[in-house]
Amino acid sequence: MKILITGATGLIGRRLTERLVEQSHQITALTRAPERAAKILGSQVQLWETLDGKTSLDGFDAVINLAGEPIADKRWTKEYKAKLCESRWQLTEKLAQLINASQTPPSVFISGSAVGYYGDQGQALVPEDEPPNKQFTWQLCARWEALALTAESPRTRVCLLRTGIVLAAKGGALAKIVLPFRAGLGGPIGDGQQYMPWIHIDDMVSGIIFLLMHETLTGPFNMVSPYPARNEQFSALLGEVLHRPAFMRAPAGVVRLLMGESSVLVLGGQRAVPKRLEAAGFAYQHQELKGALEDLLG
Repeated sequence: MKILITGATGLIGRRLTERLVEQSHQITALTRAPERAAKILGSQVQLWETLDGKTSLDGFDAVINLAGEPIADKRWTKEYKAKLCESRWQLTEKLAQLINASQTPPSVFISGSAVGYYGDQGQALVPEDEPPNKQFTWQLCARWEALALTAESPRTRVCLLRTGIVLAAKGGALAKIVLPFRAGLGGPIGDGQQYMPWIHIDDMVSGIIFLLMHETLTGPFNMVSPYPARNEQFSALLGEVLHRPAFMRAPAGVVRLLMGESSVLVLGGQRAVPKRLEAAGFAYQHQELKGALEDLLG
């Protein structure tokens, strides 16, 4: 297949691109930093610096859209929230327009989203049809998904990746979470009862390829392990795997003071489950959290 990928140098995109190249697919990556991307992705990947001047995506079999400003890197000021939205909405809208303008459009458009679509759901079980709590993360993801769905037609199916916390050995959320634990300062956040919907990077990549290859699959998919963990459980297992104590609880009030509105990312949560992905027959390599952590950090 000939595939266009955005966000190819990110945590998920890098591993996905590597796997697709190994499978002999022809990959084109959209990147604002082609020299850096060439070093990361290798010479087998064609690079586009911009979509300016493109009038269609004829010739591509698939588009995988993973680009977006990191949501947890900074406080949610008005300016940063606008940047989070624009980095997702504008590119997704442009890709959908190019797909719609194609005479032979890509047969599938796989576009990013997040479990943040649901907002903070407390202890409720969250399959894909769960109604959302309409917080900022819902506003961000709902518009993002709606723009992707404008590319849907009898010739192009659209799959939406409602992604949880992607666990990888290097980079991403786990790299930040591990730091205080390695120093013996790790522990639960707030009351520790909030759910953390997680997925191993290998299952995330395999899940995207599964959606890519199964021609009947459309709509939203929770890209998470079947067994989300409470923050308290996650902390205890991480401490166990690292052979470090995990009792230094971070008070919710302090977290809110430090993070502001974005504290909902760590004090809230979603007990999201991959109902549609499992129903389609996807087989996970890493269902249990302890095994996943041992594989990545052991």
